[in-house]
Amino acid sequence: MQLENSESSLPKETAHVPRAVAMPSLATLTPLQHLNMDIDKKAVGYSRGGNLKSRLQSKLSQPANTEELCFEEMSQWSQSLERLLSSKYGMKIFQAFLKSEFSDENLEFWVVCEDFKKIKSSFRMSSRAKKIFKLYIQAEAPREINIDHKTREVIRTNMKVASAVCFEEAQKIVYGLMEKDSYPRFLKSDIYRTLLDSTSGPMRT
Repeated sequence: MQLENSESSLPKETAHVPRAVAMPSLATLTPLQHLNMDIDKKAVGYSRGGNLKSRLQSKLSQPANTEELCFEEMSQWSQSLERLLSSKYGMKIFQAFLKSEFSDENLEFWVVCEDFKKIKSSFRMSSRAKKIFKLYIQAEAPREINIDHKTREVIRTNMKVASAVCFEEAQKIVYGLMEKDSYPRFLKSDIYRTLLDSTSGPMRT
């Protein structure tokens, strides 16, 4: 599997602003070009001849007003992975952490599957399923996720008549891997701890 080099650094200390933290734009820490395959073509400068990778735009790379990031929201991220992913800030920061561990393809795939389920056109769904399979599922795929052979073959069968549940089993596996492995490490990471400290501690000089 091809790994992407990335850096995810946050300042160890920052001046306290009550109940909010100012930090560099998370968009600069988390550039993805694989996600949000359904984004409006005009908004991303869609070209008919472009390849898949250049057309996929990450919903995680959209600029966020990080000044609104507060201690209450961040503390809720420790309740569950579901709560973390439901926060636009939480997902960005979790992605930065996964990139630092070279395992961000799991989150990419999960978000791509969420978007895939929203497709209404059967023709479009079939076409999108083939692209997802080539990018994440097939052996030696550019962003291959860690699933077993049986699941891969089930997906191959599902794709004969693509539906919203085409990648459901693989998505469950990937979610489980993040929940049991990456998510607990994220909660103990310097990234998360530094953000919590910067919004809850006394002003540093």
